[in-house]
Amino acid sequence: MNTIPDFTISPRIDQVGVEERASRFTKRSIKNETKINGLKLALNMIDLTTLEGKDTDGKVKQLCYKAMHLHDVYAGLPTVAAICVYPSMVGVAKKALGDSGIKVASVATAFPSGQSTRDIKIRDTKFAISQGADEIDMVISRGKFHQGEYNFVFDEIAAIKEACGNARLKVILETGELGTYDKVRKASDIAMYAGADFIKTSTGKISPAATMPVTLVMLEAIRDFYYKTGKKIAMKPAGGISKAKLALHYLVMLNEVLGEGWMNNEWFRFGASSLANDILMQLMKQRTGLYQSGDYFSND
Repeated sequence: MNTIPDFTISPRIDQVGVEERASRFTKRSIKNETKINGLKLALNMIDLTTLEGKDTDGKVKQLCYKAMHLHDVYAGLPTVAAICVYPSMVGVAKKALGDSGIKVASVATAFPSGQSTRDIKIRDTKFAISQGADEIDMVISRGKFHQGEYNFVFDEIAAIKEACGNARLKVILETGELGTYDKVRKASDIAMYAGADFIKTSTGKISPAATMPVTLVMLEAIRDFYYKTGKKIAMKPAGGISKAKLALHYLVMLNEVLGEGWMNNEWFRFGASSLANDILMQLMKQRTGLYQSGDYFSND
């Protein structure tokens, strides 16, 4: 049974300080060998995602094929961490991925709005699990959060976590709708104490999505939670991270805030669709000295 702490006493966030510190991570000098290793690590941390109303079985199968054949670009490249799809596409992805080791993640709980009943959200989650989902990406009820009904948000996350069984739960805060860093920190604390395995910035359906200052606030919440409880929580910035250079900035920040123990895809993910292509282009540039055309890689 999870214990509900007093969420009214989450620490206040220094907005100027957070934004200045996040900006400094973008100015770190990275040596070429470290850059190549960082790009490969970032590739291995991607949840390759398609979440559109026009998704088809064929599109999901193509995405899975791409995920399993990155080494076709050149030998030695890792796979991505997971394919992220709607619950109705989980079975298609699971079959296509086979024994590749790539996980299937599924959004659930009336994604992206979260505007539904708890019963429907639980059934949505259980359906995705029954189809083979390894991970569930849920959205919090932002309306309830803004009304100050923090125990409602906590209880709902805890109920979804129970419905997940052995699947890992990523809790999406939709930080672009929360408004302030103080609220991002409070929502992070609620999610972690309620049983989240990951905290995640965004659905990718609204702007702003992930930003470095917001991610920094969430990483510091994870650090403080670990110091208090000894429990590691994973992090997933999602939406708006489409360039390899930006992904490297995020990895610098991750390493400096949480350390080496979080520098793998068990504890950090990028929610992205186009990031993989840019990383592949940058790796080919490092290897050959030439940029490949963007048309060389499939658009997802």
